[in-house]
Amino acid sequence: MSSESLNVIALISGGKDSFFNLLHCIRHGHRIVALANLFPAADGANSHAEDDLNSFMYQTVGHEVIPLYAAATGLPLYRQPIRGGALHHERDYDYTSQEQKDASEKAEETESMLLLLKAVKARHPEANALCSGAILSTYQRTRVESVALRLSLTPLAYLWKYPVLPSPANEAIDDAQLLRDMAAAGLDARIIKVASAGLNEGHLWERVSSIEGVNRVKSALRKFGAAEGAALGEGGEFETLVVDGPSWLFRKKISVPEEGRRVVNEGGGSTWLMLRGAQLRDKDTDADDTATPESSIRVPDLLDPRFQTILDTVLSTRPTEHNEKETSGASKPRILGSTLSSTLEGDDEFLRWSVLAGPSTDRTSIEAEMQSVVSQIEGLLFSSSLDAAQITNTTIILRDMADFPKINKEYGKLFTRPNPPSRVTISCGDLLPPGYNVIVFLTIPKSVVNASRNGLHVQSRSYWAPANIGPYSQAIDVAISARTEKTGLRAVYIAGQIPLIPFSMTLPPPSDTNLGMQIVLSLQHLWRIGLEMKVQLWTSGVAYFSKSSSPAEMKRNATASGLAWKLAHGSPEDDDDDANDVDIWDLKYNYQHMTLASDQQKVRARLPDWSIFTLKQQNEPQSCIPPFFAAEVEELPRQATVEWHAHVGLSQIEESSVEIVYHSETTSSCWRAWHVFVRTSKATLVYTTLARVSSVDHNIVGWDALQQELAAAYTGSVRALGLAPPTSNATPHLAYVEVNSVTALWPEVGDAGPSVPFATVPCHSIWSARGERIKCVAMYKTTLGLQLED
Repeated sequence: MSSESLNVIALISGGKDSFFNLLHCIRHGHRIVALANLFPAADGANSHAEDDLNSFMYQTVGHEVIPLYAAATGLPLYRQPIRGGALHHERDYDYTSQEQKDASEKAEETESMLLLLKAVKARHPEANALCSGAILSTYQRTRVESVALRLSLTPLAYLWKYPVLPSPANEAIDDAQLLRDMAAAGLDARIIKVASAGLNEGHLWERVSSIEGVNRVKSALRKFGAAEGAALGEGGEFETLVVDGPSWLFRKKISVPEEGRRVVNEGGGSTWLMLRGAQLRDKDTDADDTATPESSIRVPDLLDPRFQTILDTVLSTRPTEHNEKETSGASKPRILGSTLSSTLEGDDEFLRWSVLAGPSTDRTSIEAEMQSVVSQIEGLLFSSSLDAAQITNTTIILRDMADFPKINKEYGKLFTRPNPPSRVTISCGDLLPPGYNVIVFLTIPKSVVNASRNGLHVQSRSYWAPANIGPYSQAIDVAISARTEKTGLRAVYIAGQIPLIPFSMTLPPPSDTNLGMQIVLSLQHLWRIGLEMKVQLWTSGVAYFSKSSSPAEMKRNATASGLAWKLAHGSPEDDDDDANDVDIWDLKYNYQHMTLASDQQKVRARLPDWSIFTLKQQNEPQSCIPPFFAAEVEELPRQATVEWHAHVGLSQIEESSVEIVYHSETTSSCWRAWHVFVRTSKATLVYTTLARVSSVDHNIVGWDALQQELAAAYTGSVRALGLAPPTSNATPHLAYVEVNSVTALWPEVGDAGPSVPFATVPCHSIWSARGERIKCVAMYKTTLGLQLED
């Protein structure tokens, strides 16, 4: 995807959202080649359906007026009837299950869109994009994306997550800002259906895209404690019909006489208008025709106010000014109580595989090498009675980033279901084992503890965060278990984030502030996805940087990103206004959201959520910042300067149950340790990050010596907490190593090729947030073996 002008098929329902998204497409220089609409099939001789379909997928009320849009806009309009119904009620759409159904069974209504768009493409072969009006509904968005991508159409959903985007400068946050922006654009959208307590027949034909209409709707809904998104009609509270718009789209307006608007009371609080006698009217010749897409369509600011402040601070801070000492928590975390004889159990919840091509593979062909990697992954899955759909996250390391499209094609063959694993992709150049061009690290829950798995895979271009076109999701969320018993916590694995401008999928243009913008923009992507997945705490984070011209440049990169990481965490006094939005899927299928204005809907997402820390740590906010470091690799996707990777996000954490402890093993040691303790009613999880600073100049001689140093450092760090180390040597689940610090990093094991016992990222250099050189970073996850005392 790039910023070139696209030829767009606009999927319209007649409602405000599909038309406003169409206006944004024009605003970004895309050309609308056709309108497309699906309408309810006529019942026998009756040409007007007397019952609204109440489909989650398609708006059908008001369909009588749709044919007038062709003449009103001058755009060709294509229509087909909706066939079938909603057979698949899952939030994420898996069209492969539909293909496997017997042809004699009732059709899935989503597939009607595929037939319609195929017909449009036959008439307009130049079409290469599809726009629709999804705002908060994953149910709708994933179905549109499924159809669009099967037809090689780029999905455009500029309204996606619009309610959480920045409001206009110097204006208060308003959950109906989208309606106000529609009014400013000249869109005339009328309410033609109400289905919510608070809205009644008196609101029908209200112009909701006006300041007066917005205020009336908000006032009515507020009396009944409306949910997030209600003011936009996202929960089905109301539906609309567009009858006019800016003159650069609407040549004529649509008029429906009062006597032609017949009220239909459907029951259960649902009332709608049957519209007859609609006609086209000339527009007022005295109207202001000077408006243009650029002047009337507001594009939300690229950065939230919070991250704009972070950028301003990063740009105004000299590297020498950000040179704080590491802050240390208590020498022993208070959540341990008096139980100091507890032992640690290793992380046996996940399988972690490091996969290279077989030694006999023709590694002069990257395709053949990746095919070998994929074949081995399939073999490992089969032998463990697991499926690729259960993989949570992967890290792909390439020798040459130019090989990415080729390996991506082979890698993608592993995943045929919705929500493939999240992924981090980097290039490490000649730091890889000699003769090998790709390594894949995978994490997958063991079948015995495998639990519910959720995913976020936004493939549409929007203003919110970069689209993920291809076999990787923005995030995967799984339950955390200890000793095969659920803890109540969930782990969220988020894809690596590079600084793409979401609506254009391009990098920020070169400038004097480009580095700061790339650091902060990609960090904002990480935060927005984390908030969407309800992450309350990161266990640790890394910023990858492409190879620098000098150590001094890399040091500046490290301190700038370290400062951004610190500022993003803020302090307990910060008032974060990010919100959880409700999908219409939740309103019917998720019991937590079936009651309007339930307590769960009112909960605001916080990242970090300061309530999860003990009071002592809240009083020392500097001690609550998870460990961070910067890693210099060879190259990043799209030739980006930086890529953010938060290792694990944690959600569903109870209040006052987290403590972060930092310490050095001894006053003279070159190792430092951070332990993130998370207590549940079932167990206490410990996420440990070890870092070996370069104060000692000697290199580590060989892989075995590195593992011995790690084992000794880990043992010393947990003993310093009063804990007995695991009975067997603990193994990190991920390590970063400065290659020049270790001789023979990839030892050969006979004919089997290089030995990679755990995921290892080879780096040109590694740096702390305050600009210190680091030789090695290693991460562990363990569980306290005894129930802790209060």
